[in-house]
Amino acid sequence: MLGKDFERELSELYIKYRPIELDYEITEKEKLLAMEEWYQKCMDLYYKYNLTKDMLDKSIDNSNLIFRSGAKEFLKKYQEKNVPIIILSAGIGNVIERFLKNNDLYNDNVYIISNFLRFDEKGNMKPFKEKIIQSVNKSIDNKYLKEINEKTKGRKYKSLVGDLIEDEKMVPKSEWDTTLKMAFLDIDMEKNLEKYRKNFDIVFTKGDSNFDNVDKYLFK
Repeated sequence: MLGKDFERELSELYIKYRPIELDYEITEKEKLLAMEEWYQKCMDLYYKYNLTKDMLDKSIDNSNLIFRSGAKEFLKKYQEKNVPIIILSAGIGNVIERFLKNNDLYNDNVYIISNFLRFDEKGNMKPFKEKIIQSVNKSIDNKYLKEINEKTKGRKYKSLVGDLIEDEKMVPKSEWDTTLKMAFLDIDMEKNLEKYRKNFDIVFTKGDSNFDNVDKYLFK
């Protein structure tokens, strides 16, 4: 999409920072600073290599993105039941939104909190100057609470599904007693299983990490 130099630089960032993201031996502060650097550098690369809205849309439409097993059926079921789905992602919100729309799954019960790229009237990307949501700081910021509270009004219990230990922060600690916390552990299982079990109520390991199993715990 943006050329081999872009792909090379993006890959170099992944090789440098991804091991840090998965390292649970370093301090939270160290990881936080590293993730802020990584995500900001990625945003800067998109701007440096002149990403346009048209390029982004076409790349999503022609991508090989797939849902985790059972996710499409999960989203359809909860749309029919009018259960709010809040997607809090450190990725690019434009990608999530368009991908869901392309699969007829972006419904009124779905709310996306993510990093949305902005474009000018000519479709050129604007510099990303907002607070970046990255893997360590994923939490529901106060500015979103009003809209989210409207969607979840009258619902005492919540479920949370993540794949990093830090994802438990997506729900405030004060609400953990009324939240069923579930996690997918797909890599470094032997190394991290006990850590995940200390932070989540249910841990699905490789082979069981699908939304069919999530659904079984929510509607037995």
